[in-house]
Amino acid sequence: MSGTGIATRFRGFLPVVVDVETGGFNHQTDALLEIAAVLLQLDAAGNLQPGDVTRFHVQPFEGANIEPAALEVTGIDPTHPLRPAIAERDALQRVFREVRAEIRATDCRRAVLVGHNAQFDLNFLNQAVMRTGIKRNPFHPFSIFDTATLAGVAFGQTVLARAAAAAGIAWDSSSAHSAAYDAQRTAELFCAIVNRFRPIYEEAAIQASPADTG
Repeated sequence: MSGTGIATRFRGFLPVVVDVETGGFNHQTDALLEIAAVLLQLDAAGNLQPGDVTRFHVQPFEGANIEPAALEVTGIDPTHPLRPAIAERDALQRVFREVRAEIRATDCRRAVLVGHNAQFDLNFLNQAVMRTGIKRNPFHPFSIFDTATLAGVAFGQTVLARAAAAAGIAWDSSSAHSAAYDAQRTAELFCAIVNRFRPIYEEAAIQASPADTG
């Protein structure tokens, strides 16, 4: 299928899976510590598939709050001397550069963030964009695809690990709460749901097409 296929499937939008690991739940005060993004592609058969993951460790912004309880969950040590963290602005620009290139390659207009409880990730992303003064954010400012909601509809599960299991996706609890791992599993889950609903989408597309008058 041509590069324009994904643009047609999502009305000109490019779904990009994003996961962030943070120093707490408050996007206005808490540190962004990791960010990972997975681009999605339609294969030759028209099924949605995850691509490679891009991941960066992020240096906490000056004055950032970091809750010890959050670090216990993620296992991140922001002060570890071997942690390969880069500045927040640099991390965002590197992710955005790849997303913009994919938008151009697929004839899409803008990216839409896909995440598990996606509003959380989008809030931290938008706040970091505002904080760093980045002007060219390729993501829609408020539209999202939330796999917690979608998995609730498709599989009756809203927790990522349980939704992944219901979709037949392997889950390693010891690797969870890493931005890269969670983004990869979320991407697989989103693709599984989109592909599961492909017959419904294609039937609706046929019904919405103008009648062939010959």
